[in-house]
Amino acid sequence: MRDRVAYLFPGQGARYKGAALDFLAAGSAGAKRLFEQASDIFGMDMEAALRDSDEAAMKRTDIAQPALTLCALASAAHLAEQGWEPAACAGFSLGEYPAMVCAGALSAEDCFRLIKARGGAMQRSADRLREAAGGDAEKAPGMTAVIGMPPEKAEALINEWREGGLAGIYAANINSPSQLVASGTAEALAEAEARFAAAGARTMRLRVAGPFHSPLIADAAEAFAPALEAVGFADPKIRLYSNVTGARVESGAEAKRLALLQITSPVRWVEEQAAMAGDGGFAACLEAGPGKVLRGFWKDSGSAIPCHGAGTVEDIAKIGSGL
Repeated sequence: MRDRVAYLFPGQGARYKGAALDFLAAGSAGAKRLFEQASDIFGMDMEAALRDSDEAAMKRTDIAQPALTLCALASAAHLAEQGWEPAACAGFSLGEYPAMVCAGALSAEDCFRLIKARGGAMQRSADRLREAAGGDAEKAPGMTAVIGMPPEKAEALINEWREGGLAGIYAANINSPSQLVASGTAEALAEAEARFAAAGARTMRLRVAGPFHSPLIADAAEAFAPALEAVGFADPKIRLYSNVTGARVESGAEAKRLALLQITSPVRWVEEQAAMAGDGGFAACLEAGPGKVLRGFWKDSGSAIPCHGAGTVEDIAKIGSGL
């Protein structure tokens, strides 16, 4: 049973103060090595960062991305020490990087180096957009959740509106059968929110650093490209799934190509979950990292395969009885 699970790694929004420190307290040798390695590569004490960083700091992609990647890999390390071994891996947005490590496509060291470059590039892009808006976060590009409408309908409307002249609006995260997140300029998001309300959907503006997974941060992808080019990717040793295609990744070369596209492409999580469930071969999913967002999305998918939390020592200790 412990080798018949799929790992799901959460994205940047899944964070809380003190995350993953319980793995150190429990004496996890794997987590300790990862904390030391990450602290060296990121140039900061990651234990202190996770213990002391305030909410404002953790909203910055150049801090949050290193922290969450470490949390996810520490969860996977502790799972391995408890005898768990994934048959498949997938990650939401940033979570694709620990997924690639667990699938054998990327080393932890290269993962940390790429996340340092990726988080920095995305933060600089967000800063540029905010500065262009006069430093006013309310006028800067961002993201809005569209709730209560099938995502394929919401995406079709966004495409239709853009073709009709509403510039600066894009489908960014296709999360669940009833939720999509759009990225856009402040003006385009405000107009889209009004149109979605008229179409019967609810909207909620998200507190994020920038309009991620959209062409509005194309400069971040351009800045990240040289760091990505310098890293070698291996063919996945277990099943690995892509945000960009919603399907399995067949080779290291494909994983590398998609890693660049992922910055400006939508996260097709609904399709990705369907592909995983359709391939089967596992008895449960484990959300390896902080939070429970992916458990909610998995439940919303309608799959009969259960999804359990695996982001803390306590969560992992309970999984066996839950299965």
